[in-house]
Amino acid sequence: MRFLTSLTTFGAALAVANPAFAAGDVFFSLANTDFVVLLAFLLFIAILVYYKVPTLLMGMLDKRAEGIQSELDEARALRDEAQALLASYERKQREVQDQADRIVASAREDAKLAAEQARADLEVSLQRRMTAAEEQIANAQAAAIKDVRDQSVTIAIAAAREVIAKQLSASDANALIDDAIGQVEKKLH
Repeated sequence: MRFLTSLTTFGAALAVANPAFAAGDVFFSLANTDFVVLLAFLLFIAILVYYKVPTLLMGMLDKRAEGIQSELDEARALRDEAQALLASYERKQREVQDQADRIVASAREDAKLAAEQARADLEVSLQRRMTAAEEQIANAQAAAIKDVRDQSVTIAIAAAREVIAKQLSASDANALIDDAIGQVEKKLH
């Protein structure tokens, strides 16, 4: 096959050399520079084919193509992984947002319930204070009535003492004292 490739290349070179024949010069002479260049070119191509340079070049190109293909596959895999990761993060973000919305709604409901409870507690506290104030007023009123009675009794006793002291004579007072001492002795013995 390589020989066929070389032969085809040689034939192509001869076809390219046709203008030299048309000019009337002898083409197959070493004096003709076109012929010498053609021979050097064919020799160069033959050396390249002999040392399998085209195969090496094709192998290098194939290796490079495989490397590019593997890089493309890796890039495609990384892109797919990145898209999956992005979708995962977006899903997590939606879940976190839903959870945050639920927390906010729960906090609002708890705050509403706490406000209602605080109002109820305030009403109970106010009712207790009103009851305590009413009891204090009733106690103060009872104490005032007792004080007025006590003072009335004290004033009545003082007035009675004065009246009795003015109306009682010394002999009657001694008789009352003796009578009281006698009653005390009877009760003590």
